[in-house]
Amino acid sequence: MCCGYGKGIGMNVVYYCDYKSPLGTLYIAATEKGVCKIAFPGRCEKDFIPWMNNHFSICERNINPVLHQAITQLDEYFQGQRKIFEVPLDLIGTDFQKKVWEELIHIPYGTVVTYGYIAERIDNPKASRAVGGANNKNPVPIIIPCHRVIGRNGSLVGYAAGLEIKERLLKLEGCFISPKYIPPFLQRPL
Repeated sequence: MCCGYGKGIGMNVVYYCDYKSPLGTLYIAATEKGVCKIAFPGRCEKDFIPWMNNHFSICERNINPVLHQAITQLDEYFQGQRKIFEVPLDLIGTDFQKKVWEELIHIPYGTVVTYGYIAERIDNPKASRAVGGANNKNPVPIIIPCHRVIGRNGSLVGYAAGLEIKERLLKLEGCFISPKYIPPFLQRPL
């Protein structure tokens, strides 16, 4: 799958595997430090392999301890037994993206927030669109729960894997989202 001739510097190694999930086959990559990439079904050739080749000099199809831990925790999540992921992460992105991703990790299971809320939380209230861009570049969806971010009006907007998967993840967590859904933070008392 990965040719081993990436542009990565030095002898940095990434391990990868596929994972059969209720959403279809996910592709997961991890270094010795932590999970660094998850790709949704249909994104292997287009996204996952080029990403690994761009960032690492050696790509090894093998389950290291970090991948084993990630698979176990994803199994628990999909079975409704895990609400918080504790697997280590090794994220590749800009400082701004990492700041957004760190804030996303703090969105509680079964809860939704807006892009504007995240922008305020990172002390950059005018950066809603930039937060949306960072969400789109989230390398570790599900574990970094970008699916819990919705539009200002309560609508499901933007998700790299498609809105159907976003809705399925939210339903798994007990969030009922519909076109007329108004999240609690937007509801006003009568």
